[in-house]
Amino acid sequence: MEHLPNWVIFLGNFGFPTLVAMYLLVRFERKIDNLTQAIQKLERTKHQSEE
Repeated sequence: MEHLPNWVIFLGNFGFPTLVAMYLLVRFERKIDNLTQAIQKLERTKHQSEE
């Protein structure tokens, strides 16, 4: 491992975990947006049924 450049070691230590974290955040963001829209729709439906 001593013959590898420092940037390769840095990329191996931090690049892959960062990539995985970003991927998961993007996926969870979409799901959270969908849940937010569903809650808002439910609130509108409940409000309309009360009138």
